[in-house]
Amino acid sequence: MPVALLLAVVLELTVFVLVGRAVGFGAAVLLVFAASLLGLVLLRREGMRAWRGFRTAAQAGQPPGRQVTDGLVGLAGALLLAAPGLVSGLVGLLLMVPPVRRLARAGVQRTAERRVSSMVAGDLFGPRTVRVRQGAPQPTPRPEPERPVVVDGGRAIEGEIVEPGRN
Repeated sequence: MPVALLLAVVLELTVFVLVGRAVGFGAAVLLVFAASLLGLVLLRREGMRAWRGFRTAAQAGQPPGRQVTDGLVGLAGALLLAAPGLVSGLVGLLLMVPPVRRLARAGVQRTAERRVSSMVAGDLFGPRTVRVRQGAPQPTPRPEPERPVVVDGGRAIEGEIVEPGRN
């Protein structure tokens, strides 16, 4: 982790120097300052938005996982934008763009689902549907930790968990 942090600092300084040479030192400093100011404004907005989404889901009795992951991605984007630096500001700004944000949210959700038990993932992100294929189970290249198996009259039927609304 410390090596990655050091590389990030070196990258930020290199990009700042290159941008400073291209547009001038004052303009580069102003650009970093404006990005940080925008990040601070968005940090408050994204934090409030995430909290409202979580509360709404909780009050409606719905799983709050989607709102939580969306809020985390928004807060991460705002934090990266608020941090002084052109590269981190660009990454933070990209996380604010809706299509990129949806992709990042899906990645955060998949990571969370892998790291927690199926029961906790179901509580966070809602129930999963199981697609069942009958016939001989196909060999898998490596065992997957939480692969569902439905027993039908003593016969094992291989299945996979599918997100609702997706095929």
